[in-house]
Amino acid sequence: MKKIAILIVAAGLSATGCAGLSNAGNGAFGGAALGALAGQALGHNTKSTLIGTGVGAVLGYGIGNEIDKSRAKLTQP
Repeated sequence: MKKIAILIVAAGLSATGCAGLSNAGNGAFGGAALGALAGQALGHNTKSTLIGTGVGAVLGYGIGNEIDKSRAKLTQP
């Protein structure tokens, strides 16, 4: 399971810098990766990993979306 967690983190870190993704998309992806790690570390089973992935994705998306909204307001004339 450690190999899967390492792959998730590596994929999350590499994708967060991809051009074309909004902060919401990057936040969802990075949050899912971190949530998966946290879920696995706390529960040591697949169910905990999946719950952590879902919660992390939702929180990451929400934070990234708010950043996108804030930046959009700043760039409006």
